[in-house]
Amino acid sequence: MEYVPRERVNALTAVLSIVSLAVVFAAAGGRIPASTVPAAPQWFLDAIPHLNVAISVAAIGTITLGWRSIRRGNVDRHRLAMVASFGLFVAFLTFYLYRLIATGGPDPFPGPDTVYQFVYLPVLAIHIFLAVICVPLVYYVLLLATSRPTEELYQTSHARVGRLAASLWLISFSLGIVVYVLLHVGY
Repeated sequence: MEYVPRERVNALTAVLSIVSLAVVFAAAGGRIPASTVPAAPQWFLDAIPHLNVAISVAAIGTITLGWRSIRRGNVDRHRLAMVASFGLFVAFLTFYLYRLIATGGPDPFPGPDTVYQFVYLPVLAIHIFLAVICVPLVYYVLLLATSRPTEELYQTSHARVGRLAASLWLISFSLGIVVYVLLHVGY
């Protein structure tokens, strides 16, 4: 069943990627005023990083399950796991963006300058870089999957791009957990 016209996959991927990344960078840069989101109690804002790390762990699990399922030929389980992964990513991003906007930007690193410079910043930079790369890849494979029947996906780049997207997504989520530990547990 075709939900997205085939000829629109590339254009939709580009538009969704640009809009998504623009919103993320605007929120991270403090360009979106806090007045654009409903006010929340401090306990809720403080809980978001902990909630997001749980979502990240769940997403790592669903991506891994989806990857294993397709390698075993279970297309239905693969589809379910990858849609769940995308849903978890959307939930993560919604909470993350809400907190960024409500608080005016990312948390400062509370630890020593040496750890900040030689551990935190490199891990954060790689995490952000991979997340930025993943956005168009994930949109592309998702839109490709919704533009054709399953049996036709084998003649597309869905599997090749999907493997790359899943690999980078797993690494990005894992590094996000390291960033969480450095910000909220280690220091």
